Amino acid sequence: MDKRVRKSKIPQVVVELGMRIDAIIKEKGLKQRDVAHDAGLDVENLRKYIKGRQEMKVSTMLRIAEALEVEVADLFMG
Repeated sequence: MDKRVRKSKIPQVVVELGMRIDAIIKEKGLKQRDVAHDAGLDVENLRKYIKGRQEMKVSTMLRIAEALEVEVADLFMG
């Protein structure tokens, strides 16, 4: 079975957002599975967002920010 191929390249901002989410998780000493649970996500999807492999909806971003107890703007500032 062939792997699905993206029609377009993932924007750099999506990769940077994932890196920032990962940094906040580490700064706060949290576990990815706990953040995923608190955000109502599957941990594998959270990992895809963190690795910049998948773009997220705005509603998902809001739930992740809430689970991390940060403002959405904090996800974009390093």
